[in-house]
Amino acid sequence: MRTQPKETPINIRAKAFQRELIDHAANLHSKTRTDFILDAACRAAEEAILDQRHFFVNEEKYHAFMQMLEQPLSDNAGFKKLMGYKAPWE
Repeated sequence: MRTQPKETPINIRAKAFQRELIDHAANLHSKTRTDFILDAACRAAEEAILDQRHFFVNEEKYHAFMQMLEQPLSDNAGFKKLMGYKAPWE
């Protein structure tokens, strides 16, 4: 019985300036090139997947959701409190 490897290699080709840029950024974050690239790639992958999510609900839940969206923000006490704070740049 063969076990799965714990890590799978990913090979990519990059131009010299791309490698230098990645290395510089990785050093700024105290990461290896591999860790930096994997972190950035995984973040981008998660964003791409989350941007494509669809939510399937029955008609009753859909109408309830739409009613919540149509509520004016002024009726939301939490939003009023948040908007009462002065922005740091003001």
